[in-house]
Amino acid sequence: MSQPLRSCKSNVFLNPTDKVTIGVISDTHIPDKGQHLPQAVLDAFKQVDLVVHAGDIVSLRVIDELKSICPNVVVVAGNMDPEAVRKKFPVKQVLDILGYRIGVMHGSGPASNLLELLKDCFKNDGCDLIIFGHSHKSMNEKIGGILFYNPGSATDPAGEYNSYGIIELNKKLTGSGAINNGQNGLEAKIIRI
Repeated sequence: MSQPLRSCKSNVFLNPTDKVTIGVISDTHIPDKGQHLPQAVLDAFKQVDLVVHAGDIVSLRVIDELKSICPNVVVVAGNMDPEAVRKKFPVKQVLDILGYRIGVMHGSGPASNLLELLKDCFKNDGCDLIIFGHSHKSMNEKIGGILFYNPGSATDPAGEYNSYGIIELNKKLTGSGAINNGQNGLEAKIIRI
């Protein structure tokens, strides 16, 4: 069962009934790849209901920075996160929001095997969407009925481009399995910085 979310837009508790906007970030590697999150990310995340960080945070102050603009932050630890981060956050989470099952995991190992690892780790969770990181490359692709979504890295100067993500969920109808809008109730975008 989903818990009520605290909205970043109004900073009051709400029970999501129709729509939830999620800001997604991964592979920030602060302070290794930069000292702060990019201002474009912070500005965009002021307008979301929930932030998901898909790992490789490195410094816990990144989470403090995110919580200063949005009190609802879901985090998973990544393979490069130090012990302090790994003790505080799990490596895998499954969220239930507006009828959607959302898996969150950083990933590990060779990028060429990342999708197989994720499919295996979430095979019994019935996910509609899997948010991940690790490769520093954005991905927004539906495979086998599951949307695989990697926001890329907002801070890695070695990447082709820096990016973050915005996901909009509209309430998924139950019973017939139909979804309530023309865009299947789930719209995921990669935003280049």
